[in-house]
Amino acid sequence: MTSVKAMRWLDQWIGVPLCLVLTGVRRLTDFQRQKPAPPVRAILFVKLVEQGSTVLACSAIRRAIELVGRDNVYFLVFEENRFILDLLGFIPPENVITIRHDNLFAAAGDTVRGIAKLSKKGVNAVVDLEFFARSSAAISFLTGSDYRVGLHGKGGEGPYRGDLMTHRLRYNPYLHISQTFRMMVEALALSPGDLTPFDMKPVAADDPAPTFTPSDSEVLAGKEILCRAARTETPLPLMLLNPNCSDLLPLRRWPVERYVDLARRLTARYPESYVALTGAPSEATAAASLVNQIGSERCFSLAGATTLRQLLVILGLAEVLVTNDSGPAHFATLTPIDVVTLFGPETPRLFQSRSPRNHVFWEGLACSPCISALNQKLSSCQNNLCMQHIQVDAVFDKVCEIYETRLKTQVLTKGEDRVRHLRVGA
Repeated sequence: MTSVKAMRWLDQWIGVPLCLVLTGVRRLTDFQRQKPAPPVRAILFVKLVEQGSTVLACSAIRRAIELVGRDNVYFLVFEENRFILDLLGFIPPENVITIRHDNLFAAAGDTVRGIAKLSKKGVNAVVDLEFFARSSAAISFLTGSDYRVGLHGKGGEGPYRGDLMTHRLRYNPYLHISQTFRMMVEALALSPGDLTPFDMKPVAADDPAPTFTPSDSEVLAGKEILCRAARTETPLPLMLLNPNCSDLLPLRRWPVERYVDLARRLTARYPESYVALTGAPSEATAAASLVNQIGSERCFSLAGATTLRQLLVILGLAEVLVTNDSGPAHFATLTPIDVVTLFGPETPRLFQSRSPRNHVFWEGLACSPCISALNQKLSSCQNNLCMQHIQVDAVFDKVCEIYETRLKTQVLTKGEDRVRHLRVGA
């Protein structure tokens, strides 16, 4: 089993009975508890997976900080997913609690230690940002917090995850995910109970994510990585393609042969530019194969050649990124790059980055979207026509438009700077 399949298996076959047992415990403890809950002192967010979704939670995190202060906001994540929290810099690094999930015993031990630490810190409110995951619901309950906000299946809407939340919210598939996350924090101000009739208008939650600003040394190191990978001195201007060569979420993939076609067209259209493929270390071999198929000296692979932080530096150096709906599409909004995001099995109405530099392609077939929070992002589809309907011609035209507009803007800016310099000199 892949890591994703293993986690889903554990969530179903261990998570369901665990949530059932804990629901019985919760009803007993609620019956015995007579005192009203104290005010919210400290807030824990639980978001174990999907770093991209954490970027969409920026408005929710900011609101939590307004309520209890920066030092009283905590995050519980899988170990490899803490990077984006450190990068965003909203909360102190020591407030990010990590869980290893390479084996069940390590995960259990880290969870117990994390809950003990949170108890000592006085955390009494949990916001579960996961979509119907049983593990996060169980963790939320086991913290013993007075306030537990999370999604709750009502009338068959959503998978069973017990009845462990004090503030049980219905999933609204017509709200952008950033709004859903923000409303979870706002729910802390309401009385505990079933919040199916949620008497509050959705907050826009479209405030921008913070800007990633690398140091001069990081920029220099990023340029050195580019030069080494491209085997040239100045591999700029640069366009990036993220073909997602792995089998992690194959339904989201645009056919790799279309990335090959797109790269060939771009290198032919712009002889002064370079095209780089990005990806995880596990995708390095497949990305190198695509570079060979593209057959241009100005095309090279960065898959596995950078850390995530270095990748953000390179995103800031490039002009445009083409990617499917995945983490890099959200990370890129922290930098000045323009992003072309390709959607298919999920809808941009819920998951697109809320940035003016994000340009979306979505064909909106009758069967799309087929994965959602309500089905735990599982689909029986074996033929992603929704992605195949996105044509190279349309993506190529959009990339050219973005690229030429950005270069023209840079030329005008340099000209204005030169005139300003001459005036000062005069």
